[in-house]
Amino acid sequence: MTHADPTPRKLSTLLQEGSAAVGRLEARILLQLATGYTHAELIARDHHEVTSEQLTHYTSLLGRRKQGEPIAYIVGTREFHGLNLCVGPAVLIPRPDTETLVDLAIDWLASKAAPSILDLGTGSGAIALALAKAYPHARITAIDASTAALNMAKHNGQQLGLDVEWLHGNWFEPVAARRFDLIVSNPPYIAAADPHLTQGDVAHEPLSALVSGHDGLDDLRHIIQLAPEHLTPNGAIMLEHGYDQATSVCQLLAQTGFNNVGSTPDLTGILRVSHGQLAS
Repeated sequence: MTHADPTPRKLSTLLQEGSAAVGRLEARILLQLATGYTHAELIARDHHEVTSEQLTHYTSLLGRRKQGEPIAYIVGTREFHGLNLCVGPAVLIPRPDTETLVDLAIDWLASKAAPSILDLGTGSGAIALALAKAYPHARITAIDASTAALNMAKHNGQQLGLDVEWLHGNWFEPVAARRFDLIVSNPPYIAAADPHLTQGDVAHEPLSALVSGHDGLDDLRHIIQLAPEHLTPNGAIMLEHGYDQATSVCQLLAQTGFNNVGSTPDLTGILRVSHGQLAS
């Protein structure tokens, strides 16, 4: 330790200082990333000194987090429904809210032998891959308009060894003449003027995956309007949406002719997913 670099090099001290800046959990994650140690190794070696390279790396990672960069983008991965997914600035960070949609889909698919599923706006591939894991015999197609996002989804599928058909295009365009048993989507649903767009992790995520018109419903309207043309008889649609959009989305579904329309709450009790079924 030199005069020009007064920072203590012990793991325990670095963890303490990082905790004061970004919280203990994130500091520990970043220290693991900088050193290559597991959580157990950090505990066992808490009085060990780090190398200058590890210290420089850790300081850089802390600086990025303090500037607001999402921890998931820094680490490059995020856990979703038991899957470890690679993520980056080209895609939304998978969130627990969306697991509500996956769980609902799994329940609905329980009686289907070899269902066909369409995931619109797949991003990192989180929904499609979680369903592929749960239903290996399902035929799953996932679409995204972003080439960068689709490449990340393909990479995740390859890493996990899960079979999904990945298509590039805008919403239903790549599957113009095809029908599916189930359509799922977590589309953009934030209003263009929403102040949350400048706060937290959202400020660093791709706007094209977040914003959908003045009221946040443009893409949901588009998907719902075209969905009947792409569903089999008795096929279903399940859509994630904003905390205050359940009534509007259910109205859109009912107006388009869907039956059994309703909404399902996430773990916090917010109505997060709305759904309906096409008549036979």
